[in-house]
Amino acid sequence: MGGDHGPDAIVPAALYVLDKHENLELILVGIQDQLESILQRHKALNHPRLFVHHASEVVGMHELPSQVLRNKKDSSMRVAIDLVQEGVAQACVSAGNTGALMATARFVLKMLPGIDRPAICSTMPGIEGSSHLLDLGANVDSTSEQLFQFAAMGAELTSAVNNIPEPTVALLNVGEEEIKGNDRVKQAASLLSQSHLNYIGFVEGNDIYSGKADVIVCDGFVGNIALKASEGVAAFLMYHVKQDFSSSLYGKFAALVSMPILKSIRKRIDPRRYNGASLLGLRGIVIKSHGSADKISFAHAIEEAMVEVEKDIPNRISKELERLFPEG
Repeated sequence: MGGDHGPDAIVPAALYVLDKHENLELILVGIQDQLESILQRHKALNHPRLFVHHASEVVGMHELPSQVLRNKKDSSMRVAIDLVQEGVAQACVSAGNTGALMATARFVLKMLPGIDRPAICSTMPGIEGSSHLLDLGANVDSTSEQLFQFAAMGAELTSAVNNIPEPTVALLNVGEEEIKGNDRVKQAASLLSQSHLNYIGFVEGNDIYSGKADVIVCDGFVGNIALKASEGVAAFLMYHVKQDFSSSLYGKFAALVSMPILKSIRKRIDPRRYNGASLLGLRGIVIKSHGSADKISFAHAIEEAMVEVEKDIPNRISKELERLFPEG
């Protein structure tokens, strides 16, 4: 029920993904009458692998997480996460209020041993391959120990999803030199250097898209700004490309000739292809979709959840934490 478009985008996305994956079953959690009305419109009311689970309340995008926890125990968000906790569902995907989703998931599913706080992790496209960047906003102020925990979780996710035995890990900093950065980043670098993780040092903001590191770690304040700035740059570029190609007859001709290349570039930088951020550190799989997600974008978030279920990400992270902290 959450996000900018609610079930009008999420129901078509669910049907789209079900059509692609024959072994997938989905549960739509929300106001039953509204969901069934949309399903009827799409002639999918009796879809054999799509089920509706009623929840009487909806979490608004600007509601405080503490109030949601106390007052909305039958919200679509809470009920969906409850279904994961009960084992009815293997993952939850939501485009709703990020703070409320994080707080609810943490309250219901609990944290993995050795993890203080969850981290939001997403894929960033690169010149060579891609990188996982975390934290993207769950924790605006993180200790050096928490940055180390984020690195361990990000490395295990990347190893599983991208089939990289020893993914390279870097800390996002204001320079590559060891003397640069604040005390927390320097202390985190010390912890990583002493671990078995494949730590390669500091990277700067311009390295996020270089593919220089498989995992890039920062606190949520820095990560969220980096993510939103990236989305803004992509939108800025696409806007001016469209403007210049449509401003004259010559531009329109050039656009026609360049169309295959333009489509390839657009596909490569399209944020919708990378939608679906993992809430790492929980005893269950929760995927946060962008609030403005359309059908294609939300479908990618569902497919991210499918991959994490298949790779058993929480269990893999738990085993990695046991290796890092054998004494608990």
